[in-house]
Amino acid sequence: MNRKKLVILAAAVVAVSVPAVGVLATNGHHDPSTLIQTVRDATRNFRDVNNATDYTSLGACVSSPEEGAMGIHYVNGALVDGVPDADHPELLIYEQRHGRLNLVGVEYLVIAAPWDAAHTATPGAPVLQGQLFNYVGAPNRYGLPAFYELHVWAWKDNPKGPFADFNPRVSCAEYTGEGMSVMDHTG
Repeated sequence: MNRKKLVILAAAVVAVSVPAVGVLATNGHHDPSTLIQTVRDATRNFRDVNNATDYTSLGACVSSPEEGAMGIHYVNGALVDGVPDADHPELLIYEQRHGRLNLVGVEYLVIAAPWDAAHTATPGAPVLQGQLFNYVGAPNRYGLPAFYELHVWAWKDNPKGPFADFNPRVSCAEYTGEGMSVMDHTG
């Protein structure tokens, strides 16, 4: 009788534990396609740059001879609020091809000092749907204070990965925007 109760108790413990283990495993691993799909859903309307009325071009195309390019960044300053939100990227990234701007991805940007001050209990870079932001110290070539950033190549495949900073399939060669400035990252 005691053995039977022990087997029932063990079975109950296993039955309760298995879902919990499954939840832990699921929460510890995030499918990158989830964030990519979220970005696509959130930015579909911005594929036409004329719909990006809350965003302003930074007036340059960012490229690197070794890495490819980031493209032309359009920022929504109101969204640079220290709160990463997958549905509202701080920057949209376009590539100019054949005289037309094509949305290729987004960049999430969080200024480091306020983020770090607000997260002293749990220090570290922001994480968005399982993707860790990169830290960019100051001074930097952008003239910004230290910040965290995450690129998501949702609209143009990147052989370096969907979250790499540069995309070798993106080019600034046809950029003719504001002042025709190309920000070269050669060192």
